[in-house]
Amino acid sequence: MMIQPSIIAKAEALKSWLIKIRRDFHENPELSTVEFRTHKKIVKYLKEMGIDTMTGVANTAIVGIIGGKVSGKTVALRADMDALPIEDKKEIAYKSKMLGKMHACGHDAHMSILLGAAKILKEMEEEITGTVKLFFQPAEETVGGAKPMIEAGVMENPKVSAIFGLHVTPEIQVGQIGVRYGQMNASSDTIKITIYGASTHGAYPHEGIDAIAIAGQVITALQTIVSRNIDPRDSAVVTIGKIQGGTQGNIVANKVEMLGTVRTLNPKTRDKVIDKIAKIVEQVSGGMGAKGELIREEGYVALINDDNAVKIVEKNGKELLGEENVKIIKSPSLGVEDFAYFLEKSPGAFYRLGCGNKKRGIVHPGHSNLFDIDENCLPIGVALQVKNVLTILGKNHN
Repeated sequence: MMIQPSIIAKAEALKSWLIKIRRDFHENPELSTVEFRTHKKIVKYLKEMGIDTMTGVANTAIVGIIGGKVSGKTVALRADMDALPIEDKKEIAYKSKMLGKMHACGHDAHMSILLGAAKILKEMEEEITGTVKLFFQPAEETVGGAKPMIEAGVMENPKVSAIFGLHVTPEIQVGQIGVRYGQMNASSDTIKITIYGASTHGAYPHEGIDAIAIAGQVITALQTIVSRNIDPRDSAVVTIGKIQGGTQGNIVANKVEMLGTVRTLNPKTRDKVIDKIAKIVEQVSGGMGAKGELIREEGYVALINDDNAVKIVEKNGKELLGEENVKIIKSPSLGVEDFAYFLEKSPGAFYRLGCGNKKRGIVHPGHSNLFDIDENCLPIGVALQVKNVLTILGKNHN
């Protein structure tokens, strides 16, 4: 009887193909909601594999379907597609060709990994009892493509039983993964604050209401929210990243606009922080004779992993990579990730795939203009995602 190659061996056999695909994506990055070339490339690859595809879903999103001929569970795998408005400063052969655009967060790797997993799973289709859904998702970096995909029904018909996603990170060395039980990423809110005062000549400040001076007091007061209103054992961030006001150095400003972000891990803390911001803006401004206004734009919800799904990733990681190469992430990230919306609809896990290599200088974080990956992580990601699917579907493959 012929011995079937292991999952890791099958993935390693695809390595040069994965690298070629990843570098093509890296050279041709596209921003959120306009991933048109990327979309065409992915559809082409899936059709070449004989995989049924759904397009016209949530703008540039693509759904691939494997199996489904026999009843059983449905497992989904997700990869994000969009790049960032960052100039690629790396001096490498596959440097971005698009001025001011760059895959600075590894989405090129995520797409390549999902295509590799698709190739292996398609070859095993006759063995699969159940369905595998492949989600290629646009706009993770901006408006969030997960929610429109869910609203379009991708998690239903058949209903997704479990979903897995990964994210490359140079903070973990290649050959290792990081998993976390429970809370993985924070929720986010954008805050827009406007202070309305009254202008006057700078030589006669008593005749106006200085919106800039009041904005300074508001900003100072906002710093007490985290330090004096939030349990120190909890986490929250309030950042004002932009402030704009005034017209001339000798004119008291009648209006100041501020733009900021709020990051929290706990939904109750999220509500409390927003409530405190609203009161400070209104009451500090009012106490100084001005009017303060807060506009809140809700961002992504917190990403909370399912413990049973994380156990699967942890176990599979140890079997494929060795126990010492599976790291437990101690603290959640205050960054956000719209994979969280998929986890509201189905149990699942989001985990970190190590792509760092200190010896080769691959250490730069995501959203850096020098970001890169050790491409040896690509077949590892493929093998893990395939094994995660097969575990849910009850298939025992090494």
